[in-house]
Amino acid sequence: MEIARELQEISIDLSRGCCVTIGNFDGVHNGHRKLIRRTMEKAAKLGLPSVVVTFCPHPLKVLAGAHAAPLITDYEKKLDLFEALGVDLVLMLEFTKTLAAMEPEQFVREVLVDALHMKELVVGYDYSFGKGRKGNFALLSELGTKYGYGTERLDPVIIDGAIVSSTRIRDMIKAGRVWYVRPLMDRFYVIRGSVVRGMDRGGRLLGFPTANMRVKDELYPMPGVYATWAELDGKVYKAVTNIGTNPTFGNDEISVETFIMDFKQDIYGWELRLNFVTRLRDEKKFGSVEELVAQITKDIALARQILETPEAQL
Repeated sequence: MEIARELQEISIDLSRGCCVTIGNFDGVHNGHRKLIRRTMEKAAKLGLPSVVVTFCPHPLKVLAGAHAAPLITDYEKKLDLFEALGVDLVLMLEFTKTLAAMEPEQFVREVLVDALHMKELVVGYDYSFGKGRKGNFALLSELGTKYGYGTERLDPVIIDGAIVSSTRIRDMIKAGRVWYVRPLMDRFYVIRGSVVRGMDRGGRLLGFPTANMRVKDELYPMPGVYATWAELDGKVYKAVTNIGTNPTFGNDEISVETFIMDFKQDIYGWELRLNFVTRLRDEKKFGSVEELVAQITKDIALARQILETPEAQL
């Protein structure tokens, strides 16, 4: 897969045209995957490259600033997911207020038609862009007649009686409903980061050494204890992850700590990926270290039982 951040960087041959889908694709959920796969189908039929046009930073980061919602997928993770789908080219344009103020026809003409030589465009049921968000399906279809490309709008994906959307997924993750996110994304929600030194209470005091994580991602599941799959150096392990402040010890800052089952190795500095399978319980304050140890033992047993079920496999 080729990645270009400016039109001038594109090296793939677009002289015969291409098939394009355009959007923010935060989460690369099943609605987004439907758009991308349809674009790839059209491209394969016509013998043309498939192209995803997206933006960095996310438009709301520019337009809403500090009030913008946290991203489900950062740009690195998003590109990995595009590549796994088999996209030929990702054009990740820098989003600026100047770009936001551009008239939709100018963007279509200069970027999609003149630069990409687009022959087919696939958009979502509610997609709009440009100044005043005037670049909707009706206008795109009208411009298609003018500039010689086809336009297709796909219906939303409905799961459990509701539209699959980034907002819905984000709200579910924030609420800790990670088990119910998987059907919407075709994967468990993942956070990534590096293993750093913590207070060393897990191993020294409790007998359950934990990996403390410096998280790269913006979006965390709500505080609590989760059954997770831990990915380290290409291998996968059963794990229990606590997100919270460790109230038994009176901490103030949120931390992410993971006990990796059947694993004994120094992993400080390693990259860790956590796949959140299901929430086991709220974080709570215990009256003694012994009570906490007893609960952790129960958490591990329950997580192991859940992770061994067919439904919980990666």
